Amino acid sequence: MYPANFHYTKEHEWVRVEGDVGVVGITDHAQKELGDIVYVDLPKPGTQLDQGKSLGSVESVKAVSDIYAPVSGEVVEVNALLSTAPEKLNEDPHGNAWLVKIKLSAPDEIKRLLSAEDYQNYVGAEEAGH
Repeated sequence: MYPANFHYTKEHEWVRVEGDVGVVGITDHAQKELGDIVYVDLPKPGTQLDQGKSLGSVESVKAVSDIYAPVSGEVVEVNALLSTAPEKLNEDPHGNAWLVKIKLSAPDEIKRLLSAEDYQNYVGAEEAGH
C-alpha cells in the first residue's frame, strides 16, 4: 500500500528521492484522516525549508493541518495542479498529487525517516489505539 521507494515521517508525509531532489507529499493515511481536501497552501519556489518545520497546510472540510518538511532544502518546484484541483490529494496522494520538490541540502536526513514497512507498522499501531 505504501511505496517501498518512499521514506516516511510520523507526521504522515513522504519523500521520494530523485538524484539531489526530494519529491514530497502526504500519505494515503493522511488524506483519509483529513477527509475531503478543499485547499492546499504551499510555499513558493526558492523557499528554504528545515526538516520538521511547517512547509504549508492542507485544508479539508474537517480541519486545517500543517504539512511538515521531511527534509531540509530549497523548494525548486510546487505542484500547480493542487491550486486548481486540491481534491487530487484524496485521489492520488502517492502519485500525481505530490506537493513540492525540494533540492536536498542535507541528504543524510533521509536515513532518519521511516521505511514503508516501519511506517505501515506505525500507522497500524496508531489506528489500533483509536
